[in-house]
Amino acid sequence: MGLVGALILFSYGIIMTLQPADFGKVYASYGGIFVVSSIIWGNYVDKKKPDRFEIIGSVVVLLGVFVMFYFPR
Repeated sequence: MGLVGALILFSYGIIMTLQPADFGKVYASYGGIFVVSSIIWGNYVDKKKPDRFEIIGSVVVLLGVFVMFYFPR
């Protein structure tokens, strides 16, 4: 199972490199949303309360997402 999971993750990473040039912004933003979703999942499903550094890190990640998408170029 571990090998199958590793192959799937590897394939996922390779497929992202084949996207159009401006896809990086979308992919990075997806990563930010994934980080925050992971903290929320841990809180509600795994019953693991996030500590202050996890919350601060999540806020920093979301600020990065907002900068990437909403600041004029």
